[in-house]
Amino acid sequence: MKKTLPFIILLLTAAKLTFAQDTVKQQRFNFHFQQTIITQYKPSFSAPYSGKNSLVTREETETSITSTFFGAARLWKGAEAYFNPELSGGAGLSETLGIAGFPNGETFRVGGVQNKIYVARLYFRQNFEWGTEKDTIEDNVNQLKGLKSKRYFSFAIGKFGMADFFDGNNFSHDPRSQFMNWALMDNAAWDYPANTRGYVLGAIAELGQPDWTLRFAFTLVTTQANQSIWDSKIGKANTQTLEFERRYTLSAQKGTVRILGFVNNGKFGNYRQAIAQNPSAPNVDSTQAYGRHKYGFGINADQYLSKDFGVFAKASYNDGHTETWFFTEIDRSLTFGAMLKGTSWKRSDDELGLAFIANGLSAGHRDYLAAGGYGFLIGDGRLNYSPELIAELYYKVNAFQKKFWITPDYQFILHPAYNADRGPVNVFGIRAHVEF
Repeated sequence: MKKTLPFIILLLTAAKLTFAQDTVKQQRFNFHFQQTIITQYKPSFSAPYSGKNSLVTREETETSITSTFFGAARLWKGAEAYFNPELSGGAGLSETLGIAGFPNGETFRVGGVQNKIYVARLYFRQNFEWGTEKDTIEDNVNQLKGLKSKRYFSFAIGKFGMADFFDGNNFSHDPRSQFMNWALMDNAAWDYPANTRGYVLGAIAELGQPDWTLRFAFTLVTTQANQSIWDSKIGKANTQTLEFERRYTLSAQKGTVRILGFVNNGKFGNYRQAIAQNPSAPNVDSTQAYGRHKYGFGINADQYLSKDFGVFAKASYNDGHTETWFFTEIDRSLTFGAMLKGTSWKRSDDELGLAFIANGLSAGHRDYLAAGGYGFLIGDGRLNYSPELIAELYYKVNAFQKKFWITPDYQFILHPAYNADRGPVNVFGIRAHVEF
């Protein structure tokens, strides 16, 4: 008996380790929750004229709120399902009008002041793997804990956000935890497919290798700009998005470069045609016709310079011939910035971020606004064109055990909606974010 006892202990230990490893590999379900409240205040500013889509010149304070439940389930080998009901309400400054690089990244999902519940995400994902090199996937939002091969092919179908899969960035991607400005969430000139709340119906395929990933998406288009009804003429109204992501190390620090291209097809209006039809009061919606396209590209990079400090830069472009349909009225954009963790002042979970934005318009788009035309977000009735320039500074405080965060934020906006006759505008904000 004494001789067999060590053997039994060894067997039990091995069984325990095997069980623990299987648990890591096969988390069957997880549930997470987030709530983000952003309050922003804008002092009054000067402007000699305003239009129906102008940022109002008076003092303003507005608050937005989003609450999201995240549910995930592993169905069978490589198969996962995700379901995210979401509640949102509140408003952005001036009803989310008058600035192309809008200062509150949560308000593009908000359709009204009253709280509304809707399905944000509902999609299925199947993963096929090969090879022995593995990544450890942690339990997180829309992510089941386990091991995943570095060599895989996957596809997803359903309702999701394009930012869930495309155009990621370690320092500038999520307005709930990083910079709040719209132009810092993604490549700003990417008119990415979405309904008014930021989600889309479609399918995504992804090929992954240890150092690179290739993604492709085919998604639907809404019947009207910034609306929620999907166009049933899928052959004429659709989008294609392609992204190549390359991961590397530079002086032992991680970095990533992403190159994105897109084509949007649908019943879009044309700026030049609208001006030709009515030079004194053009309306781009009156020129809508199937067979129109918008194409563009974006380059997006982030680089750690130390374990506590990183930088990023993005540059994007679209042709700007047809009206903005999904995101915001930006045809060219350049952004760059940095993030510093608070380790040196003994606040290792705090973050300090600083970023700069330069947004521009195509010649046809600016001529349309100068002639008195309106988009769905901007339009002052006339235009003294100048690039929209924005700076954002935030400090994120870990208020309670990496579950509750408080973030003071300041944004300086020069030439809002590309108009040198208006502003500058100062926006002071505070964000409360809880997640578990």
